[in-house]
Amino acid sequence: MSATDSAAATGLLDVPPEPLPPTRPLERMLRLFSDVREDEGPRLLGLTFNVFLILVAYYVMKPVREVLILNQPGGAELKSYAYAAQAALLLVLVPLYSAVAARLPRRRLINVVTALFIACLPVFYLLAERGVAVGLVFFLWIGVFSLMVIAQFWAYANDLYTPAAGKRLFAVIAFGASAGAVAGAWLSGRLIQIIGAHALLLAAAGVLALSLALFNFIDRDDSQRRQPGSAVDDQPDKVIGGRSAFALVAGNRYLLGMAVVILLLNWVNSAGEYILSAIVKQAAESQIAAGLLTRADQGRFIGAFFADYFQLVNIIGLVLQLFFVSRLVKWLGVPLALCVLPVVALGSYGVAMLLPSLAIVRWAKTAENAVDYSLMNTVRQMLFLPTSRDEKYNAKQVIDSLVVRSGDVLAAATVYVGTTVFALNVSQFAAINVLLVLAWLAASVLTGVEFHRRTAVSKKAPA
Repeated sequence: MSATDSAAATGLLDVPPEPLPPTRPLERMLRLFSDVREDEGPRLLGLTFNVFLILVAYYVMKPVREVLILNQPGGAELKSYAYAAQAALLLVLVPLYSAVAARLPRRRLINVVTALFIACLPVFYLLAERGVAVGLVFFLWIGVFSLMVIAQFWAYANDLYTPAAGKRLFAVIAFGASAGAVAGAWLSGRLIQIIGAHALLLAAAGVLALSLALFNFIDRDDSQRRQPGSAVDDQPDKVIGGRSAFALVAGNRYLLGMAVVILLLNWVNSAGEYILSAIVKQAAESQIAAGLLTRADQGRFIGAFFADYFQLVNIIGLVLQLFFVSRLVKWLGVPLALCVLPVVALGSYGVAMLLPSLAIVRWAKTAENAVDYSLMNTVRQMLFLPTSRDEKYNAKQVIDSLVVRSGDVLAAATVYVGTTVFALNVSQFAAINVLLVLAWLAASVLTGVEFHRRTAVSKKAPA
């Protein structure tokens, strides 16, 4: 008997055999992008299209948000305070969501929550058509929607798959979200010319209703037959239950680590957007002073810069998502993949601190945001794979909504204090971000170690 056979016989090597390549055309096609196995294709495509529709609906609504809030007296100022108001609102809504989740199985929970959001849209449409000032209320509503409904979708995806299967397949599902954002932004620009701004709300309601119908089809099919890669304890009719959302996070070292990672990520990224905006404005002022740009064309210069910047970020992010994310996760593992974005951000803000020029900072921020929208967006969803059902639905709402918005609020406070009290320049703001990124990297390492510990047992099970 060989050493390997002897080890396997005694249980020292408990590695499942490599599965055979899929034979069906659908799975063979999907293997171009990820390690998709036999019979996994239909549910995977269903989930991918489901999140695609949710993001299309959100981006169709986004222009209406701007129209309603900016047409309201003091709208521009209200926008600057709205993120803090959203954080305060989530302090109420997250425990309410947790209380509902404690009494309902996942299908009813998702149906109830999504249906309530859909029902609001015709009401907003009618009020806006009658000239009622709903800009601030809608701004708060869409902010809550964008966080809670997307977090709920990813909680459901985490609930369906084992950690091993989720690590293989989430990159494809996340591509649906990225593609939905691009398609929704494109669609809203065309529809607004045909049906007007307010009617976009009704179009979004229709898209969300379609996504909800698709969810019910997926979940019913999943409950009728066990799908490949399904979680061992997947019981769709079981009440989610569990402790309150805040108690779950506060009492769990792993969830706290995730919360710190997400808080620092959003704090750094939002402050980084201010750094980029400040450099763009400085560049425009320099061109005006040099006679290369007129004051009247300053807005066009800034708008053209950000249009090109966002388009490039989206294109690079989509390419990374489709062709590289699943492979990077497979090669590096989730713990190391979690550290990629803070390392990229460290380089970005280190460069901005030493060489705060527009050309350099633009490419540094492009790299940071492209990695954020692709690799990091996928890995942060994978972190919930080795958690219990109540942690997936309840704790995820705390981390993906309240903690996210709190990071934005901290960034706004940093910019306000830095500009009004200390009169900091771009290099100094970048130096603050470097310090924050170092803390973020440390939190990512610790959280990655805990993820590895939690998933070690699952490696013995087939993926």
